[in-house]
Amino acid sequence: MKAEVLLSLILLCGGLAAPQARAGDAAPADPAVPPACELPSYLLTSESQLPKVAEAVKSGKPLEILVVGTGSTRIQASEDASYPARMQAILKEKLAPAEAVHVSVEIQSKKTAEEAAGTFVKLLEAKRPTLVIWQTGTVDAMRSIDPDDFRGAVTDGVVALQQAGADVVLMNLQYSPRTETMISVPPYLDNLKVVAQEHDIPLFDRFAMMRQWSDQGQFDLFNPAHGPELAKRVHDCLGRALAQFVVDAAHLGPAQQQN
Repeated sequence: MKAEVLLSLILLCGGLAAPQARAGDAAPADPAVPPACELPSYLLTSESQLPKVAEAVKSGKPLEILVVGTGSTRIQASEDASYPARMQAILKEKLAPAEAVHVSVEIQSKKTAEEAAGTFVKLLEAKRPTLVIWQTGTVDAMRSIDPDDFRGAVTDGVVALQQAGADVVLMNLQYSPRTETMISVPPYLDNLKVVAQEHDIPLFDRFAMMRQWSDQGQFDLFNPAHGPELAKRVHDCLGRALAQFVVDAAHLGPAQQQN
């Protein structure tokens, strides 16, 4: 099957991206968080830190977050329901001052990690974000890019982002039960983990979250007939998870959070 067909399948399921809990292992749930959005605590935490995010919030400076991703970053005709928009809304609820939080999105459809990384210097000159969340790996897996070359490209991209003065969170591939047997994703998942560990940056494990949801029946990621309403619900959960992940990695305590 051609890469374009695989991409369309993955993007179709990609809007259905979200996490779930296991019995006895869920993080304490905020009363406002829907039960379906509860997550195992280990998926919401990171040993790596986001010092620039922490500095911006604690000093009251604007928190500018840039999400670099593919078409699955958005929901067609419902941009306010996409996970970057939901992350922004949740962070505004959590952090003070709320008006200082802004999330923007840079769509780089069908670009490999190498192609995306080549845009980062000019992109950061224009955006000057505090934090960049880089969603990558799907296109490289579909095109069967050599995993070592992929790791090198991600490393170059991370270095460029850090040299430009931004904190970095890596986000790995989407999980799709419809395409799992069509492309080999483990080498790309593993190499993202390696880069994150080598550069001491947080890795948001979207793949593990989505696979758990699918396996436990929280959301039916196989059947595309559920349409945009399901996509909105899972994007909401993903945005909530990402907001909590950022707060945790920045070690923002009660003084920085609105109660």
